[in-house]
Amino acid sequence: MSTAPAARRPLSSTPVLRTALVWGGVVTAALLIAGAVVGFAVGGAGGLGSALAGVAVSAIFLAVTATSILVANRWFGDPLYVPIFFGIVLGGWLLKLILFIVAIVVLRGQDWVDPVVFYVALVVSVIASLAVDVVVLLRMRIPSASDVTLPTDPDAGDRRA
Repeated sequence: MSTAPAARRPLSSTPVLRTALVWGGVVTAALLIAGAVVGFAVGGAGGLGSALAGVAVSAIFLAVTATSILVANRWFGDPLYVPIFFGIVLGGWLLKLILFIVAIVVLRGQDWVDPVVFYVALVVSVIASLAVDVVVLLRMRIPSASDVTLPTDPDAGDRRA
């Protein structure tokens, strides 16, 4: 019988989060192009910049949570996994709060920002990102009892008498 540690498998959430980030990046790129065209058509250079800023802010904020979970999952199996996980994810949320306040303060006073175009770009980007998340979650195959190791050798002491 081998006493070597079992190979660490990735958590079942890892492929889902990676796929959501990749498709979110693709949708963000498409929204940046569409936002630039529509923003420029509606508000000129200010509309273009506002649309790009709205999509970029949304993309960054929505990617921080998935990225923080992927980073935190690297400690899976560690005795301190739960506090590390929640510390990293909570730190990501606090980072988003600080970045949001900074972005609003910086963008609020800019002459080139068209508030309506910025708002519409932000909302459309958030809805698109949520749609990507839903589609990814619906298409991914995750077992009902994920991240569980079941006993495989009843003769090795796994069977109860």
